[in-house]
Amino acid sequence: MVYYSNEAIIEGIRLKSDLIITHIYDEMFPSIRSLVEENSGHTADAEDIFQEAMIILYHKVKNDDIILNCSFKTYLYSICKNLWLQRLGKKNGHNITNFEDINEELEIDNETLNYLQEIEDDQEKFRLFQANFLSMPKDCQKVLQLYFKKYSHREIAEIMGYRSEKYAKTRKFLCKEKLKEAIIKHEQNSKADKVP
Repeated sequence: MVYYSNEAIIEGIRLKSDLIITHIYDEMFPSIRSLVEENSGHTADAEDIFQEAMIILYHKVKNDDIILNCSFKTYLYSICKNLWLQRLGKKNGHNITNFEDINEELEIDNETLNYLQEIEDDQEKFRLFQANFLSMPKDCQKVLQLYFKKYSHREIAEIMGYRSEKYAKTRKFLCKEKLKEAIIKHEQNSKADKVP
């Protein structure tokens, strides 16, 4: 078995090395899968958590914001454990007593914990956006995709076959408002569901 130092792994992540990424997955995913499966999860959940942890690590490495006082494996495991604990905390009725008190996790600092929460919140918002976006009529999806890609109203009119730039602008506005209303309604329903 090949051994890589913390520094080699971090540099591999920085360079997006296939060799290092494969090594991290082969070496560390089994323990993450066990952690998740032993605590009310499935293999697919473990893969999600592992992926989220790797994204967090990549951003921290890219911003030179990572200091390891332990092995890389321990650090990654702690991030995955925190992510899974957060996810379980959002689902009522799950038994999470197999975890030690999160405050006793010395391998992970408060700044990283806050970052994990921000990532989780952003993903919730993205999932909400995506679900509502995909339920919209296809022409609205296309108009908004073009808008998000910074196409001008004239270009949108040409691509969509609209009669004028003004109509494209109106259509974009209506689709955008429709999406916004759907997201707000979805959020309100979610909050209502949580009220005992």
